[in-house]
Amino acid sequence: MVDILHRIGATAAPGDVYAALTTIEGLSSWWTQDTDGDPDVGGVIRFRFDAGGFDMKVLEARPAERVCWEVVDGPEEWIGTRIRFELKREGDFTVVLFRHEGWKEPVEFMYHCSTKWATFLMSLKKLVETGKGEPAPQDVKISNWH
Repeated sequence: MVDILHRIGATAAPGDVYAALTTIEGLSSWWTQDTDGDPDVGGVIRFRFDAGGFDMKVLEARPAERVCWEVVDGPEEWIGTRIRFELKREGDFTVVLFRHEGWKEPVEFMYHCSTKWATFLMSLKKLVETGKGEPAPQDVKISNWH
């Protein structure tokens, strides 16, 4: 198994970052505008993009500390993988340790997803620092897969 790993720091309170990860309004402001569902533990959140979408079951949500989802529907390579956001305070920054774990192998789609996750994490940073992110469809397009 292989994982996608990223780290960003945002000059925002951990609670603000947590809200951006655990509310439909927050998620639709940095990842994709087409977001709906139940963001509570045990619920399923649906994220839709031009090229398809993902359904995430919320496994864990610890205020200002951790959010964890399991992919229950979407591309074959994603099903059964987990998305984890660990939050910690370092000085003026809230650091987000991101992990998309459990990929069976590092296929080309994983390379694409790693870059897209980086662009969306920068959108999250921009949202919590300025109040405006760059969710899909305003996101950075990196290839014909978007």
